[in-house]
Amino acid sequence: MQPIIHELGLSPKEEVVLIALIELGAAQVTRIAQKANLNRTTCYDILEHLNILGLVGYVADQKKKTFVAEPPETLVSYLERRSKQFAAKAEEVRKALPELKAKYSERGRGPKIRFYEGKEGLKTVYEDTLTTHEPIRAYASVRNMHDALPDYFPEYYKRRTKKNISIRAILPATPEGIERSQHDAEEARESALVDPEQFNFSPEINVYDNKIAIMSLAEEFAVIIESKEIAEAQKKIFELAWKGAKSEEK
Repeated sequence: MQPIIHELGLSPKEEVVLIALIELGAAQVTRIAQKANLNRTTCYDILEHLNILGLVGYVADQKKKTFVAEPPETLVSYLERRSKQFAAKAEEVRKALPELKAKYSERGRGPKIRFYEGKEGLKTVYEDTLTTHEPIRAYASVRNMHDALPDYFPEYYKRRTKKNISIRAILPATPEGIERSQHDAEEARESALVDPEQFNFSPEINVYDNKIAIMSLAEEFAVIIESKEIAEAQKKIFELAWKGAKSEEK
């Protein structure tokens, strides 16, 4: 039950209280607090909030409230309401993007460095590559990518292609790299395959716009350096590496 309730996006204490009430069927606050291992006042406040959210109802009898969890169908309608609310908020933020971008540009000309950790951090960096206005230049190991985020890349390739973002990638000629290169045309990619014993890239490096994204797939951390000067230098270095890789490939 807990994984299902967790999908509602409630706080940990709200989850515990709602699960306790579902298991009890109907109960007054003292009994619910005992089962949830919370003090009575905290539990009561949470129940009142869950009532406002439409997840909990109550019957008042002789100044005492008996709380009851709403039917399971209510969980679906609650998530549908939340989805509409988040969509509306996303639209508000989208409209405010020009102003936000202007504020970011006011922070000065110096390089900006952002750090990310964990698998979600890696995904955030890959998602940032989908904001590029130019082709991506990459040193990457398909084997490392797919080992680190096995369920992520099939959709990532499709979304990048749908956005008309092309990529030139220098890849170790592992079985995974060779297989991926066979999809270059359909995935807006041009690959240069190199000797995996000499050039097994770790970490991965992507260069795009004024950014250099460096991802350590093994240690699950990443950094984005945003600097026009450094990015331009890395693009020139990539072009040299690309010429050498294509020559080696031949």
